[in-house]
Amino acid sequence: MAKPRLTIILGPTGVGKTDLSIQMAQEAASPVVSCDSRQLFKEMKIGTAPPSEEQLARIRHYFIFSNSVSEYYTAGKYEIEALALLDELFKSRNHIIMAGGSGLYIDALCNGLDDFPPADQTLRSTLATRLQKEGLESLVCQLRQIDEPSAEFVDLTNPQRVIRALEVTLQTGKRYSQWRSNKIKQRPFEIEKIGLMRPREELYNRIEMRVDLMVEQGLEKEVESLSQWKDMPALKTVGYREFFDFFEGKTSREKAIELIKRNTRHYAKRQITWWGRDKEIKWINI
Repeated sequence: MAKPRLTIILGPTGVGKTDLSIQMAQEAASPVVSCDSRQLFKEMKIGTAPPSEEQLARIRHYFIFSNSVSEYYTAGKYEIEALALLDELFKSRNHIIMAGGSGLYIDALCNGLDDFPPADQTLRSTLATRLQKEGLESLVCQLRQIDEPSAEFVDLTNPQRVIRALEVTLQTGKRYSQWRSNKIKQRPFEIEKIGLMRPREELYNRIEMRVDLMVEQGLEKEVESLSQWKDMPALKTVGYREFFDFFEGKTSREKAIELIKRNTRHYAKRQITWWGRDKEIKWINI
């Protein structure tokens, strides 16, 4: 008996994943299971470019606006919850559509994560304070000193990844690199990955237009309403951190918007680099 199939629509931010996933979901009589680490937060309705109200009404979506920014959420938790959901959905259908741009969440679902210890929130808060006072380079230097192998695979430009690697090593006394087994877990369904791509200039134009639209829709006010949670991981996100800097007088409003566009372009480039190592992805230039 053939295994059920999960089709994952992935690609850089702004490429057009939402539209294609809804089209495919309609053809497959499937819901859309989101694999986006930010669209699952219900308070972030503008800056994460989630499906529109009309799209959400047309096709059932899971993991969209399902959690609060006041809660900690991890790729490990997503792995557990998404697998449980898929197990239930596959009881009534053989083909499910997933869409998202969060590489770590997609890897967690497809391959499984290593069994790292639960986060130590006190230690994480201490490291986050150091990040603010000393800058990222200070934490990167410490990581290199206590776990040089980790510096070879951790994204050293991503504060959350650096903090997590330090946190695990300091918390357990066992280097973060030693916790990684890289053992792929088998799934009871076939996985098909479809990657969407556009010419670089076109993609960047779409990103800039979308940022302008977000600002028109009230992104600034949305960010301001979340100020009490600005230190939560969910809000260390492009589009939010730049406006927080503006509110704190670190930059002008015009510069904040310019930085959102620039940092979103950089994020798209990192996404493309991340998936470049995955030979299972079938790329489509749309």
